[in-house]
Amino acid sequence: MSDQKPQPTYLKDYQPSAWLIDSVDLRFELGEESSTVRSRLAMRRNPSGGDAAGPPVLHGRELELVSLALDGRELGKDDYRIEDATLTLPGAPDSFVLDSVVRIKPQENTSLEGLYKSGGNFCTQCEAEGFRKITWFLDRPDVLVCYTTTIVAEKAKYPILLSNGNLVDSGEAGEFHWARWTDPFPKPSYLFALVAGDLVCREDSFTTVSGRDVTLRIWVRERDLDKTAHAMRSLQKAMAWDEQAYGREYDLDIFNIVAVDDFNMGAMENKSLNIFNTQYVLAKPETATDGDYVNVEAVIAHEYFHNWTGNRITCANWFQLSLKEGLTVFRDQQFTADMNSAAVERIDSVQYLRTAQFPEDSGPQAHPVRPSSYIEMNNFYTTTVYEKGAELIRMMHTLLGPERFRRGTDLYFERHDGQAVTCDNFVAAMEDASGVDLSQFSLWYEQAGTPTLKVTSAYDEDEKAYTLSVEQSLPPTPGQEKKKPMHIPLALGLLGEDGRELPLRLAGETAAQGGHRVLDVRAKHETFRFEDLLARPVPSLLRGFSAPLHLETTLSREELSFLLAHDPDSFNRWEAGQQLAGGLLMDLIAQRQADNRLILPPLLAEAFRVILADETLDPALAARALVLPTESVLAERMEVIDPVAIHEARRFLRRALGAELREEFLSAYRQSRREGPYEIDPVSMGRRSLANLCLAYLSTQDDARLRDMVIAQFESADNMTDSISALTSLVNTECPEREDALTRFYETWRDETLVVGKWLRIQATSQLPGTLSRVRDLMEHEAFDLKNPNKVRALIGAFAHGNQLHFHAKDGEGYDFIAEQVLRIGELNPQVAARLAGCFNRWRKFDGARQEMMRSQLERIVAAPGISTNVYEIASKALGAEGREPAA
Repeated sequence: MSDQKPQPTYLKDYQPSAWLIDSVDLRFELGEESSTVRSRLAMRRNPSGGDAAGPPVLHGRELELVSLALDGRELGKDDYRIEDATLTLPGAPDSFVLDSVVRIKPQENTSLEGLYKSGGNFCTQCEAEGFRKITWFLDRPDVLVCYTTTIVAEKAKYPILLSNGNLVDSGEAGEFHWARWTDPFPKPSYLFALVAGDLVCREDSFTTVSGRDVTLRIWVRERDLDKTAHAMRSLQKAMAWDEQAYGREYDLDIFNIVAVDDFNMGAMENKSLNIFNTQYVLAKPETATDGDYVNVEAVIAHEYFHNWTGNRITCANWFQLSLKEGLTVFRDQQFTADMNSAAVERIDSVQYLRTAQFPEDSGPQAHPVRPSSYIEMNNFYTTTVYEKGAELIRMMHTLLGPERFRRGTDLYFERHDGQAVTCDNFVAAMEDASGVDLSQFSLWYEQAGTPTLKVTSAYDEDEKAYTLSVEQSLPPTPGQEKKKPMHIPLALGLLGEDGRELPLRLAGETAAQGGHRVLDVRAKHETFRFEDLLARPVPSLLRGFSAPLHLETTLSREELSFLLAHDPDSFNRWEAGQQLAGGLLMDLIAQRQADNRLILPPLLAEAFRVILADETLDPALAARALVLPTESVLAERMEVIDPVAIHEARRFLRRALGAELREEFLSAYRQSRREGPYEIDPVSMGRRSLANLCLAYLSTQDDARLRDMVIAQFESADNMTDSISALTSLVNTECPEREDALTRFYETWRDETLVVGKWLRIQATSQLPGTLSRVRDLMEHEAFDLKNPNKVRALIGAFAHGNQLHFHAKDGEGYDFIAEQVLRIGELNPQVAARLAGCFNRWRKFDGARQEMMRSQLERIVAAPGISTNVYEIASKALGAEGREPAA
């Protein structure tokens, strides 16, 4: 990076491309030291483009130009200009053919963008702007082109040659062989894919609703083939679900998935050739947890669903990223809910939203779902764009209802197939298909921050009327000081003293309309009056988390306990428990800060006892209800975060509950651990989840018999879910068996990369003293590789983002260690380093001493010579004003 500060790119400056590419023919000659890329582009001026008078300007980075020819004429150095990662062709005619030859070095490409090598195989990652590391091109999402790709490589080393579309020709020439692929569907360069390697596949098929047979192949290293059956079943289920739920049929005759070890993201939806992080493909009971199985199914589905929501219809510009990602996350959440427990899926999605997106929304990186500026596009693959973006789609689904929402998506696909469009185009399709005005709702795309909804209530005994008063507010965020009221769907029910839903009639209505309603909150202050209620009800508010906001109510702890026991809405039943436990934990934190004696709140113990005794409750839901709010969630409730007080209060409460409910936990543990073969289904996974939750509470006790029970599960486990749960309990217990268990686990699984990642993560998140020293030692272990993003996330990322106690150690060593790793990793992989640097975002929320130490490390990062734009944007925004969006 030069000494000049990187400058933002603004949405307001977006112009359609001044030039178009009608076709592209690529030839890759893959070599061991370098590779040659030959490109032929048929280009023409865009009659409705932006700067139509300007010459063509192509994008490229780290390319060694070998030759360049325009309409067959070799160009000299005076015929073109290369500067600032662009190639300009002054005097080019309105249409022409450009032939270029460049040399690249995939073996040295540690950024894992463009073409690189992973495990000896060539592969690509081109989103967002990785294609410019392959050849000179118009690397922007609104330039859609049909690709022909020829791959040439040594047959012995790289017997499998894959690209987008259909294989149309192949051949051999001595030690080399070649394959030619054509993709009939125009696509932007970010969806280009290439794989060349020594791989084997699991092959199956799927017959579409119209009767076409599609060949399905999942490509992996030979040793991993036995871990691909679940991924194949997940793909087939996703294809069938998308046909039924959205009417979307797959459009080619082949669908390939390739799993690689070195990958910056989870997976990539390249047209017909999805490239995946192995973490989201490989699964068998011995090596994958129940959570891994669910995640594989969800991510396989997510990338497949992109075929229509991202590929057939793509983004006009990168500011519209949530057009494809938010919509597709919502679709994969619907799919997961249908395949598994809908209540658990919703709880897990909201938990992630609160632990990852809410802090982002209230910190220096806060940005709208549709950002108005960016410095480095890769930094905007955020939980705001993805998870909050999905909540916006969910709110539209709630406001319109399932039937009108489906009409809206049908219209969207019909109108925009084959186009690069905007979030506004999606909202317009929803409006036109439903007749619902979503103009105010669109503010969700424009305004950053998490709204707060304050709800108070009053009951008029004489008139038998119950009034809810609602007030909404949205705090200032960087570049947006003043906000407008949002359109918020408030789903609710009112419960009688027996726990049943009451029929709801709003003032002015002639008859009650059922016990579940969705209210449209549009103004800053609103009131809703319900009539014909014989007694004061208990309100069940924001059911299903119908909007991504902070809800403030006057509900008493007794009312929360009542909702926890009776609410027919599963999500709100869980939420009542979280609010009850969170409030009690905040009391304990205050007591800890005042050096007062901590006492187990009897109300929470009794509520947990009721859950454990309820045999009708889904065990997966029971397990979620018995989990206390996390340390990161509790931190967000504090004006000044005290990581030590938070940890000690939560640890005390877990131990106290483990002691008070010992017999109940033991009984539930034994009942849930039913003998029989390991099964992957919602019921079996729910039982394991509850059993291991009970084991975690029991392991907090200083009791040799209970510790023996943990050790017995570790030694006898026939699946990774039970094994890793027992190991986690041991790693957080001061006992002689701890080190032996860690050693035995590693020796058993040392050749399973993904399992070793779990081993690293468990140690990095241990709450015992000396964890940072262990993390440093593990960086020198044979199991760790600083160039592998999965290993970095498992060890260093887990410590920074998942170990609040030790990362925020009072001596500042955690801060120094992570800043050091940000700088080291930044030289290899700027994307991974930037995400790691995000752990400093909330530095202003801590006490003065910790603030000063974190600020000092951020300044150290920003001042480092050669810092990447990725890391610079994150660190400078955390510090203050650099890179902020312009004031509204």
